Amino acid sequence: MGLGLTVRQILEPLKNVKLVAISLIINFLLVPLLVYAIISFIPLNEGERTAMLLISIAAGAPFIPKLADIAKGNIPFSIGLMLLLMVVTIFFMPLVVPYLFSGAEVSSWEIAKSLVVTMLLPLIIALIIRAYREKVAKPMKGIFEKLTNIAMLLLIISLVILNTNHLLDKVGYPLLAILILLIVAMIIGYYLGGKEKEIRVVSALGAGQRNISAALLVGTQNFDNPDITIMLVAVSIFGLLVMMPYAKKMAMYLSKKQ
Repeated sequence: MGLGLTVRQILEPLKNVKLVAISLIINFLLVPLLVYAIISFIPLNEGERTAMLLISIAAGAPFIPKLADIAKGNIPFSIGLMLLLMVVTIFFMPLVVPYLFSGAEVSSWEIAKSLVVTMLLPLIIALIIRAYREKVAKPMKGIFEKLTNIAMLLLIISLVILNTNHLLDKVGYPLLAILILLIVAMIIGYYLGGKEKEIRVVSALGAGQRNISAALLVGTQNFDNPDITIMLVAVSIFGLLVMMPYAKKMAMYLSKKQ
């Protein structure tokens, strides 16, 4: 994405203070409240409840821009939103986790280190190439788009194959909890995401697609329960299986509107 955009394009949507405030409220207040309601009414084991709570306070998933691209949403906003949510997650999780889980400790640097390497650093390099070597960036963008599509497909297939038994174990109440989280979070994100359809689509994807990397890092460092990791992987897989069709559907919808 960085190979096709400028820093100004990415930061421009974030100048809308109202939109930024709504995005933060959706992801760090409404989604956690939604998860609290879900785990209060749906019977889940301790590990599954813990995973759901971790997911609720971890936002800024790296898949947001790619899903926004598939959905034909506002790409600059998707990257800006991803960066905004990622930065807030780095500081938000260490503050909230000790209150949610007695005795748990979270290092902002440990979360930041993982996210910076996988998300921020590649974006910065791409933006520098785009800024100083635009003629080089254009063909590179086409190559990396193809590689990204192949990588995403292989990731989904491998995750499903390697975790088939674990996924089958989650059929029932855990799957119901995951689907309610994904669908309701996307509905909240869409209808509170402003007036522009391209922005609302991205807002929906941002609310539904949680930051599995940050949640996994905190979960593995503080808990020994394997159900936490399994549930987080299940959220990741089912999330993509729900988001991909939604993104394609929205692309058709937006193209008709244009």
